[in-house]
Amino acid sequence: MAQADIALIGLAVMGQNLILNMNDHGFVVCAFNRTVSKVDDFLANEAKGTKVVGARSLEEMVSRLKQPRRIVLLVKAGQAVDDFIEKLVPLLDAGDIIIDGGNSEYRDTTRRCRDLKAKGILFVGSGVSGGEEGARYGPSLMPGGNKEAWPHIKTIFQSIAAKVGTGEPCCDWVGEEGAGHFVKMVHNGIEYGDMQLICEAYHLMKDVLGMGHDDMAQAFEEWNKTELDSFLIEITANILKFKDADGKQLLPKIRDSAGQKGTGKWTAISALEYGVPVTLIGEAVFARCLSSLKDERVQASKLLRGPPKSAFQGDKRAFLEDIRKALYASKIISYAQGFMLLRQAATEFGWTLNYGGIALMWRGGCIIRSVFLGKIKDAFDRNPELQNLLLDDFFKSAVETCQASWRRAVSTGVQAGIPMPCFSTALAFYDGYRHELLPANLIQAQRDYFGAHTYELLAEPGRFIHTNWTGHGGSVSSSSYNA
Repeated sequence: MAQADIALIGLAVMGQNLILNMNDHGFVVCAFNRTVSKVDDFLANEAKGTKVVGARSLEEMVSRLKQPRRIVLLVKAGQAVDDFIEKLVPLLDAGDIIIDGGNSEYRDTTRRCRDLKAKGILFVGSGVSGGEEGARYGPSLMPGGNKEAWPHIKTIFQSIAAKVGTGEPCCDWVGEEGAGHFVKMVHNGIEYGDMQLICEAYHLMKDVLGMGHDDMAQAFEEWNKTELDSFLIEITANILKFKDADGKQLLPKIRDSAGQKGTGKWTAISALEYGVPVTLIGEAVFARCLSSLKDERVQASKLLRGPPKSAFQGDKRAFLEDIRKALYASKIISYAQGFMLLRQAATEFGWTLNYGGIALMWRGGCIIRSVFLGKIKDAFDRNPELQNLLLDDFFKSAVETCQASWRRAVSTGVQAGIPMPCFSTALAFYDGYRHELLPANLIQAQRDYFGAHTYELLAEPGRFIHTNWTGHGGSVSSSSYNA
């Protein structure tokens, strides 16, 4: 009976495509779904003529698996994952492996990892990126959790993952406990940032340069032959060209209110939680929130004035290049911030993360796949201890080359009244990061003045002092809380 290499629970489109991908690579997969009729439909249609087998119950599914048993869950994050784990555990033996391939919150993965370890079951939480297409023909996979599971799933995972360069798989072991899902969360946050940056470039092209859709599409196609070569730039060109049934462009007809599923928000929350200035992803999330206030914005547009509209006076080709460079520089900042968050999480949780490996995992198969990620891999190969991407020679000189254009794009956009939350926050971060002295000394003085929170002197870091600023305050400092 036991002939299947791996089982997969959850036959929505991602699950079906992953099964077919595994089948293509010679693995026998057992398919199961809570609604059993879906298993029959899948075997009769999409999986017809393959080696895929079905199971009508969890017991039957488990009995069909070779040991150690490997079971992938592709079900809705949250309670559904816990429910299936609860049902599976009594059917499994020590050393069997449960893999959660959904978009789970990394803390849930850490909890499940610990709970199952105590029961002898190996748990893996794996980020899966690339959408339906990626799942079918090669996703980016980010597995983390109980490392003992890795030798048993490595061949399957690396076979089905996207390949780049000379065939390196976009999949490697990420780290302990919730590390795989944390890395996937940061990937999604970076995706929010990339998308918003492209939108800001589009806004400047459309409303400052007055470009038509075909011209904008052509610009993005040309940009895709430069350092910006990426999946999102490529699809943006296609979207701008796309005509509706009536022969007119579809894009201007789409309501400008962005949805979100929460992973970008989780990244921003983690950044606040661990005190890492991941400002660009935060602004990208807020930009979506602002866009969703459509009705309010319609009202506000009738009442609130911006600068008077005027035709662009400068050299249009030169400004288009300024926008491209502003996009590239801002993108560098966004990834630098994302890797700062990964670094902090590794410190926080005692994970050992391979940053170059993570860049390689994102190099293909996933939504943020781009040539640019190869450069990040190179930077960490040059220096695995690299503190910040901006301190790597390649990225340092890239930002220096773009800097004048970046400042022109932002200041021209501001003068024209174009919102650029991500372009401008990226520039503000860059300027803050490169300043030896920031005005935070004044914040420390204010905190000490009103709350006796103390401060350090530049000459004596580590020694905390309280000053009686008014002459009638006390000399007792506050130690009980930090506000």
